[in-house]
Amino acid sequence: MSAAAQGTSKAAHGDVAPKKKKGPGALATAYLVIYNVVMTAGWLVIAVGLVRAYVARGSYHGLYYSIEKPLKFFQTGALLEVLSRVFLTWAVTHSVREVQSEDSVLLFVTAWTVTEIIRYSFYTFSLLNHLPYLIKWARYTFFILLYPMGVTGELLTIYAALPYVQKTGLYSVTLPNKYNFSFDYYTFLILIMISYIPRKSIGRLHFPLQKSAIRKTGYTG
Repeated sequence: MSAAAQGTSKAAHGDVAPKKKKGPGALATAYLVIYNVVMTAGWLVIAVGLVRAYVARGSYHGLYYSIEKPLKFFQTGALLEVLSRVFLTWAVTHSVREVQSEDSVLLFVTAWTVTEIIRYSFYTFSLLNHLPYLIKWARYTFFILLYPMGVTGELLTIYAALPYVQKTGLYSVTLPNKYNFSFDYYTFLILIMISYIPRKSIGRLHFPLQKSAIRKTGYTG
């Protein structure tokens, strides 16, 4: 092949612009922005409710009752994202009222609240292509404290519920019955606690790896 032909070939290749990844359409972006704004506002409502209740009571005991309704609403609204949290909210904390005044409940509610305010703010500003450094920093730094704080609160709450579940037989099905089926909710909760080891370990490793990748690529989404 002649030099002229090679030059023409290179020029032709050079004219082909690299394909850009398509982002979500305008309608999808608008929906996601609205969704994340609403969720951010919802968790801010929970945070304000916690603070107001603490100031009014002068104690952190029983604060769950002051934010019970918005917590159930906004946590259930994120059903597909955080199914395990929905389980803890309804199948444990709501169902076993004796644990609602436990310190562990305040522990995981506080961790969830701060986490979700940061997370939904992060998503909103990322969709708008205007992500403040402070929110980006908080997203990948606060987890060092919030993640173990939330997990500890969740596990202690399930543990506190065990005696009540065992005593009352809550959600358990015993034999004999016409379906020839049995289910022990007490044992199921213990298995849930054991499952935290592999599930939460993976989650604990995810954020440092993601943070490292962001530093290398500069990606902010």
